[in-house]
Amino acid sequence: MDKRKILTLIVLCLWSVAGFCQTPLEAMLESDTIALGDQTVLTIGPADRYPSTEQLSQGGVLALSQEFDTATNRLKTVLTSFEPGEHWIHLTPDDSLLLIVTDVDVDTTSTEIRDIAGLEKIPYTFWEIFRWILLAIGILAIGFAIWWFVTHRQRMQQILGLSEPVDTRNPYERAMDSIKALRDQKMWQSGHVKEYYTELTDIVRRFIEESTDIRATDMTSEETIEAVGAMGDTAELRELFTLADLVKFAKREPLPHEQESALDKASSYVEMLWSKVKPTETDEPKEEEGHDA
Repeated sequence: MDKRKILTLIVLCLWSVAGFCQTPLEAMLESDTIALGDQTVLTIGPADRYPSTEQLSQGGVLALSQEFDTATNRLKTVLTSFEPGEHWIHLTPDDSLLLIVTDVDVDTTSTEIRDIAGLEKIPYTFWEIFRWILLAIGILAIGFAIWWFVTHRQRMQQILGLSEPVDTRNPYERAMDSIKALRDQKMWQSGHVKEYYTELTDIVRRFIEESTDIRATDMTSEETIEAVGAMGDTAELRELFTLADLVKFAKREPLPHEQESALDKASSYVEMLWSKVKPTETDEPKEEEGHDA
């Protein structure tokens, strides 16, 4: 016999003996019958190689997770299935396990199958309705409070002291009271000569503007004197304004008797002009009626 044929025959014999002596893979299912969607555990090992979850997910069987026990060298895999019937789990070409998945029985005789129910309207509770009523009342109350405050703002400011009371004095009374207050301040005696004459001439200018149609506060001294010239003698007014301009612009220091005389001249001119322009008794009711309107 040819030596090559003899060698081939020996190798085939050894391969057959090795295949015959190979140890089968140890594997077992915790339960070989499960209901649809239930789980069971597949235990494999010890072995040289272990299948992965992808390899075990076959034929309607799903491998969910794996855990390896190092003490026993066994691999535990959690299996499930959503397809009823018999499922063969192929571990190796020669090793397979059968998993039976039973279907869930539905008793249609005792349970009526119905369509999905529609949305059900739940009635409002007392507290839910009462809460909306309180909200509406609150909004109305806030709106009324805002309206009342706007319409009575001036009165409320006077009551709370947030605004000055309305001055009911006529122009003559305001001017004379201001001149008296300026005399009591004794400004020129304290060295505030310029401020003293500025305040005094401002009092006279405001009086002229409030009692006539002349915008005296926006005019120069000469323009003011010329504007009121037709209403009476302006000699005292001219002397007062001339002295005040000298103090404010030429830094003149008036004598004490000139300081006191300036107040007298201002008072005298206010009285003279008021006697010319003050409302008559027949005009006063008309002014009050127009004010009330």
